[in-house]
Amino acid sequence: MGKLKYLVLHCTATPEGREVTADEIRRWHTSAPPVGRGWKQVGYTDMIHLDGRVERLVDNNEDAQVDSWEITNGAKGYNTTARHVVYVGGVAADGKTPVDTRTLAQRKAMETYVKDFHRRFPDVEIVGHNQLAAKACPSFDVRAWLKSIGINP
Repeated sequence: MGKLKYLVLHCTATPEGREVTADEIRRWHTSAPPVGRGWKQVGYTDMIHLDGRVERLVDNNEDAQVDSWEITNGAKGYNTTARHVVYVGGVAADGKTPVDTRTLAQRKAMETYVKDFHRRFPDVEIVGHNQLAAKACPSFDVRAWLKSIGINP
């Protein structure tokens, strides 16, 4: 479809400490309304669980092209040129207030994931969902975080 231009970081917008399964993500995104959003595909290629485990949600051949079968629905208007990775969490226990809930394991896994991605695709811009849409997601400042791990955004 298009040349890979963005890696977009997301949160599941679920309360701190609540795990999420791939089946839940699929239900939320692909089930018909009002249960889900009625999308053809989930919003993320990979999900980082509370324990730091990275789970592949949508097959990906790991090249610099976003093929039609790799497109996920992570950020309207960017999906044909983006990959999307999500961490479980992103809101306080109240289920509403945006907050960086990444566990230490998630922080380490995300750092490893992003550094590896950046090494393989140095020209791809790494952004938070909130840089592409009026949303709080991923509930942290991606630019500041990238600088803190040695990547110049």
